Amino acid sequence: MGFLKEFKEFAFKGNVIDLAVGVIIGGAFGKIISSLVADVITPLLLTPALKAAGAEDISKLSWNGVTYGNFLSAVISFFCIALVLFWVIKGANKISKKPEPTSTEPTADQKLLMEIRDLLKNKNN
Repeated sequence: MGFLKEFKEFAFKGNVIDLAVGVIIGGAFGKIISSLVADVITPLLLTPALKAAGAEDISKLSWNGVTYGNFLSAVISFFCIALVLFWVIKGANKISKKPEPTSTEPTADQKLLMEIRDLLKNKNN
């Protein structure tokens, strides 16, 4: 029975469950970002570029026998994903940003430093 008790303590620790939820939510969020990039942003960027290059399919782009189209698509997708994640995280940080306290009264540390300053000033006079 010791093994089952240890396993229960391990499996139901707050950190393990938080991590599991984070991984699941992260996977779902990753699919959303991937779909946004693959289905919306990349076609908006690639369609005009492919028409300008005279190619209808990016995988058919080649130069001296080197087919670089898929690599180019992966690079563009990477930058699109990075940009979208930047925007999403920047927006989330802006929403969750707590206003800083606007207290004009000095903090306890500042009061202590002012007292020390005043004592030193009086000692020198």
